[in-house]
Amino acid sequence: MPTSFNQSVIDEFRANSGKVGGPFEGGDLLLLTTTGAKSGTERTVPLGYVRHDDLLMIVGSNLGSERHPDWFRNLMAHPLVRVELGAEEFEAIAVPAEGERRDRLFAHVVSAEPGYGEYQENTARVLPVVVLEPAATTGDDGSEADERPSEVTNLADKLMEVHLWLRGQLRHVRDEVDAHFAARAAHQGPGEPPAPGLGLQIRQRCLAFCQSLEFHHRSEDAHLFPGIEAHHPHLGGVFERLRTEHVTVARLQRELSVHLADLAGADPGRFRTELERMSTELTAHLDFEEETLLPLLAEIPFPPGRPAP
Repeated sequence: MPTSFNQSVIDEFRANSGKVGGPFEGGDLLLLTTTGAKSGTERTVPLGYVRHDDLLMIVGSNLGSERHPDWFRNLMAHPLVRVELGAEEFEAIAVPAEGERRDRLFAHVVSAEPGYGEYQENTARVLPVVVLEPAATTGDDGSEADERPSEVTNLADKLMEVHLWLRGQLRHVRDEVDAHFAARAAHQGPGEPPAPGLGLQIRQRCLAFCQSLEFHHRSEDAHLFPGIEAHHPHLGGVFERLRTEHVTVARLQRELSVHLADLAGADPGRFRTELERMSTELTAHLDFEEETLLPLLAEIPFPPGRPAP
């Protein structure tokens, strides 16, 4: 669809809480915002969606062309996306389905929207089915949003909200890696099919986690730490340690990304070792940051400029 047409649909969608006319009238439509794989620029596109049980799915049909749509290539590079659905807006992790699961979900998509079946018939390309998993805040023990502060009123609350999300995502990644190894064990022995690869689900979650962590650390180094240090110069050693730990965690992230670059050739054992190293380093870093900074941040209102009661 031409960019100008897309923008008119986007504007109408946002002005009417998700309701649009024209060719999309009465259809299930959402807005997907991805980050450009090469440009790093945010791009928003209107897309049809299909629900199945608690799953929210989109299909990379590109009208049946031989090329994946740009938004699909973007989310493969940057899995954390923004979804606008009606009047609701939330972040999600975009996870393409694989193998039998993809085929099963695509069959449901076609039963709900037969046009996707026609698009598939027109191309040798396997149309991707992408599940949009809400990036809800989760706790270190896997608990969901009830673990986060009931109301964010200061920077301490905000920091804990971010840390809980990071801890929860790390736990999800580790659980999925464990599931991968269990699947490998189940497929061993003569006559058994080859062991499964790492899988797009692990890849996408790892990338989303690493990219979120990188953004969080950049924000701390550029804004949060200098602001606090200016008022508490005696804590210079604390911030120097935190910055050094950021460098260490970033190095571990890069090493993990090397294994993600080629899923087919990735060594699962080494991948798991690198993930455990990063998990240990990051958990210790978050613990230290919370211990030293939360008492100071509790004195700073958030969002900035909150009016006095």
